[in-house]
Amino acid sequence: MGIDRRVFLKRASAAGIGLGVLGTSRSFTSPHRSLNVAVMGVNSRGRILAQSFAQADDCEVTHICDVDARAIGQTIAAVQEVAPDASPKGEADIRRVLDNDDVDILVIAAPDHWHALASIMAVQAGKHVYVEKPCSYNPGEGEMVVAAQAKYNRVIQMGNQQRSSVESAQIVQAIREGIIGRPYYARAWYANTRGSIGRGKPAPVPEWLDYDLWQGPAPRVPYKDNYIHYNWHWFLHWGTGEICNNGTHEIDIARWALGVDYPMRVTSAAGRYVYDDDWEFFDTQIATFEFEGDKAITWDGRSCNGYPVNGLGRGTVIYGEYGTVIMDRSGYIVYDQENKEIWKRSRASGQEATLDIRGGGGLTDRHIANFLAVIRDGASQASPIDEGHKSTLLCHLGNIAQLTGQSLQCDSANGHILHDDEAMALWNRSYEPGWELTV
Repeated sequence: MGIDRRVFLKRASAAGIGLGVLGTSRSFTSPHRSLNVAVMGVNSRGRILAQSFAQADDCEVTHICDVDARAIGQTIAAVQEVAPDASPKGEADIRRVLDNDDVDILVIAAPDHWHALASIMAVQAGKHVYVEKPCSYNPGEGEMVVAAQAKYNRVIQMGNQQRSSVESAQIVQAIREGIIGRPYYARAWYANTRGSIGRGKPAPVPEWLDYDLWQGPAPRVPYKDNYIHYNWHWFLHWGTGEICNNGTHEIDIARWALGVDYPMRVTSAAGRYVYDDDWEFFDTQIATFEFEGDKAITWDGRSCNGYPVNGLGRGTVIYGEYGTVIMDRSGYIVYDQENKEIWKRSRASGQEATLDIRGGGGLTDRHIANFLAVIRDGASQASPIDEGHKSTLLCHLGNIAQLTGQSLQCDSANGHILHDDEAMALWNRSYEPGWELTV
């Protein structure tokens, strides 16, 4: 059965295209006053987030926290470029920042192994949290973050900013209302041309870096010269690989569009194929997630070959009984069963580039605005942390399937791995004494 433009428009109208972003209503309210924001981890993405929060209505960035002394000064200057009257305080230790009663919000863009601990510490201190993806270093941490949000009744929002895209929300709503019939399969992808990280050598810790504090909850290992800053993503001790680094975004959209939660089965085929270096994760991965109701998602991650899929470096395609939707941060295209384009919508120009997600722009600003509206007014939340956790969990399971070489059978009620003690052992990690997570 095909679908023509006239039928699409009729279904689109019924599906509510033109309405606002889909989300979950939450009861979090705060006095209508300026909200004080602390930003943790500002060497790259965090610096952009600091500027975005500094420009948001009724927000003031009051603290900049980083273990790199150079990054603190650079970010304070960047904040003052967009908010000349701002005068953030610099601090290396997040614990001291959270001791300030006047801080309302903690923004977390530190390395992945810090995300859950900092989120939990923040809500325990009465702060709301905006945490970059992934929201956890492993599945157990994700469950603890969700539990902490419920226990301390603070807002936690993950930085999966496409959830605040009007266009994405519109087409997801249309998919749910049958615009391409029953959706049953989604392919999510990301392609880049990352270089080698080489072989690291033991080296003195740079004078600008508090390496002990950088390691935080992770068991201590000696410093090498190819860990910091960005390369930590590719080491098992601190990072979570490309599937959590970028797959979290695209898999989240696939899961949203298909309307699925936890998988029944997860498989992976992957390797470090391009370079012989210290990179411990995979530069190429195909992971598949199967769900109840005859639905599936495939992740196609390529870190070292940027050849696009459907002309896009990243995105998601949704296959249905009567047609197909290709969607990314710029908009969406709908095709019928004869592969004829029947509808297309794009965002305004000047928004985020396809691959450069470090930048700010429309989606980041919209996502922050939604987060703040939830805090102030109890608005519908674009990315509740329990939803962020479900998408992050899929990525963790993809890694676990590959690291163990096993096809994972999972409990579709919570994602827990069944009948495989080796795989389930990776649900959690060991921590540096004194840095254990508690809710």
